[in-house]
Amino acid sequence: MNNLLYAKIEGTGKPLLVLHGFLGMSDNWKTLGTKYAESGFAAHLLDLRNHGRSFHSDTFNYQVMADDVVAYCKANNLDKVDVIGHSMGGKVAMNLAVKYPELVDKLIVADISPKYYPPHHQDVMAALNAVDFSTNPSRNEVQETIEQHVKEPGVVQFLMKNVHRVTSQQLGFRFNLDAFNNDEEAIGEALKDSDVFNGSVLFLRGSNSNYITKADTDLIKKHFPNAVIQTVSNAGHWLHADNPGEFFDKSIDFLK
Repeated sequence: MNNLLYAKIEGTGKPLLVLHGFLGMSDNWKTLGTKYAESGFAAHLLDLRNHGRSFHSDTFNYQVMADDVVAYCKANNLDKVDVIGHSMGGKVAMNLAVKYPELVDKLIVADISPKYYPPHHQDVMAALNAVDFSTNPSRNEVQETIEQHVKEPGVVQFLMKNVHRVTSQQLGFRFNLDAFNNDEEAIGEALKDSDVFNGSVLFLRGSNSNYITKADTDLIKKHFPNAVIQTVSNAGHWLHADNPGEFFDKSIDFLK
């Protein structure tokens, strides 16, 4: 089994790793990845384990996901990287920075704080578990099943990106649903109390999102003493998709 993360690499220059959120994949960042590449970065859009085209594993937690990124950097001879992580990818990025500070230069965390989050994807998980691929459904039938549980069209489309042909006859999900079902708590795990990264960090929050609240400021500063917190306007939790222009401008100002 190849335990190296799958990545799309665009551009040349300083390496910039982009880590997607839960149930996402590198494709979600294609447009922004191109813009970072045009701005002088080698944008490495990663698929984290159990997601996209990367390997599946029963072990799924932030420690191993951070280690996967380190292994990817070693395999590609990257010794100092900038990192952007959204949501779950932001938690991976935080874990990477506190455990391997010598590897991370600048860190951007998109709409997630270091705190514990209780499981809150129940409607999405119910939708995914309701799909029975053994009955050989069409794409439309898969979508109809998901729509019975998930009412936001944008989220439905986001999930449908993960439906692919496993064989010429059979559809399936790209992600490893079994691993997610086994441990719903893993995704919400907080940073350890003693975890600190003293490098440059930008937290970007969506103006319409409640993932990062005013109350989180002290906690963020405790773990990341040099953190700056900024808000992307007219954006929810998927701030990079809701307002890509402002997300790009704020991130590139910080990286440059």
